[in-house]
Amino acid sequence: MEIIAQRTFGVLYIWMDTAFIVLLCLLLFLTKRRLTLLFALAGGVLYFLVDYGIFHLLTGSRSIEGGDMFWVLLWMSMSYGITNFAWIWLCLKKDRRIAEWTVLIFVWWIACPMLDDTFGAGLGQITIARTTGAYHGYMALILAASYMTVIIWNLFRRNKEHRFRILWLFAIGVAVQFGWEFSLLVGGIRSSGFESFADKLHVLIVNSLVETNLGLPPIYAIYLWVTARVTEELKLRTPRVTFLERLAESNADTYRDKPEPAEPEEAGAAAEAAESDKT
Repeated sequence: MEIIAQRTFGVLYIWMDTAFIVLLCLLLFLTKRRLTLLFALAGGVLYFLVDYGIFHLLTGSRSIEGGDMFWVLLWMSMSYGITNFAWIWLCLKKDRRIAEWTVLIFVWWIACPMLDDTFGAGLGQITIARTTGAYHGYMALILAASYMTVIIWNLFRRNKEHRFRILWLFAIGVAVQFGWEFSLLVGGIRSSGFESFADKLHVLIVNSLVETNLGLPPIYAIYLWVTARVTEELKLRTPRVTFLERLAESNADTYRDKPEPAEPEEAGAAAEAAESDKT
């Protein structure tokens, strides 16, 4: 069944959102979530390659009114690629401040359209749409293959520590896309030209179940492979662990507050203080 994903927003929306993305990247850098930042930037590039290269150039499923296709898709891809992939990575690493990052992203998605409505009137509107008939079947194929792969993996693993937490991955994939789609719908961005609420709900449900979720198992495998070798501060992990050992670590980890990682200087000072106390 054909699904039309359409957005309408003002020019001010683009500039405000661009400023937020810069702020988000700066916060990730300053809080030493450097690996998360790199993954988020890679997500923006990936979204652009898919959106402009496949959805627009290859399938011709994109249309736009009031703006330039290349520049609007570049902004959209970097915006939602960075926020979505940063959120996903923070969820996968079970970041101790996941509540703050989640609310930061979600509140902005809700607030930005309202700010644009109030302060951006008269600056111009852009409507961009995407039909899905040409590729949704391929997306469904990737979704099925991704989860079947980890299901088969789990069925042949006797050790529970080496099994993927499938429901957890599925929940992250659905939640991230749903948060995005729901905020767009509430803010009047998504499906703005649709009169039927059923049509709007259909887009919300299908996109939430498929579009981000199809990549969660391979993204998690990439996360495990990378973090077995590199720390969040972009330092080589010593000693390096195997993929299975990293999977076991991840399964044992929780979202509960964890102590802040100590700087090398601080760690050295603490060790010296401990030795002096002993003497």
